[in-house]
Amino acid sequence: MGLFGFFNKEKKESLDKGLEKTRESFFSKITKTLIGKTSIDDEVLDNLEEILVTSDVGVETTLKIVKRIQDRVARDKYSGTSELNRLLKEEIVGLMSENTAGSKVDFNLLDELPAKPYVIMVVGVNGVGKTTTIGKLAYAFKKAGKSVVLGAADTFRAAAVDQLIIWAKRVDVPIVSQGMGADPASVAFDAVSSAHAQGADVCIIDTAGRLHNKINLMNELSKIKRVMQKVVPDAPHEILLVLDASTGQNAFEQAKQFVAATDVNALALTKLDGTAKGGVVIGVSDQFSIPVKYIGVGEKMEDLQLFDKKEFVNSLFESQI
Repeated sequence: MGLFGFFNKEKKESLDKGLEKTRESFFSKITKTLIGKTSIDDEVLDNLEEILVTSDVGVETTLKIVKRIQDRVARDKYSGTSELNRLLKEEIVGLMSENTAGSKVDFNLLDELPAKPYVIMVVGVNGVGKTTTIGKLAYAFKKAGKSVVLGAADTFRAAAVDQLIIWAKRVDVPIVSQGMGADPASVAFDAVSSAHAQGADVCIIDTAGRLHNKINLMNELSKIKRVMQKVVPDAPHEILLVLDASTGQNAFEQAKQFVAATDVNALALTKLDGTAKGGVVIGVSDQFSIPVKYIGVGEKMEDLQLFDKKEFVNSLFESQI
């Protein structure tokens, strides 16, 4: 069984419930668009474009999807509006598959981690659910029989350190912390050293989430990477950017800032259960050519799910086909 288990009935129900608001908003708009229509004409495609943009898929990604559908309608002579959902579903899955094609991050269920310790550096602004994501990720690894060490390198805020300590106790994994105001790179170095010395499978490092000065952020993250590499030469293996799906277009801006500051190679989208803006998962992944690895669809420990693009799109379309 994989790291996050099989995609079982409980996970499917959790995903379906988490995407409920997005699904209802998205498809009520599509249904209204198709009333009285029998063919996929320019008006239908124009309306589809508007629906995708207002669902926070993003302009660039929307234009790609609509163009692909337009081309298929012309090439394969699709005409009935009953085909539209299927075409849309296939094109979204195809687009998201392209975003994982060149990824060096292991997107399998990680039964066999590619390194030991497997070092994950987590980045993202405060308030997006970064600490909660780390806690739930530690829980998932531990449940799969992996040993985990956390590093509290977001030393800019006392609350960030305290929250991670609470999560470490809750999940029952060791944490390396030097308190607020400590040098983040020093904390990261100690955490990776501790994980290495213990023979731990995974080391997850929290980092500061402030964007007021991109140069400072870039320098800080670069320094953290350099000191970790003194212990584990190819660390970090994964730089995970956590984004809050409910912020919609603001998530695009945050992604732009962090991608410019460091080599983000995986995304986690949180709080999908509280928003109708689930389209941001599709747009952010496409716009930055970085695959989504995890999604948060609820409050429970198990509600951080390893992202499966087909299951995600199936859930979005499920009751509508």
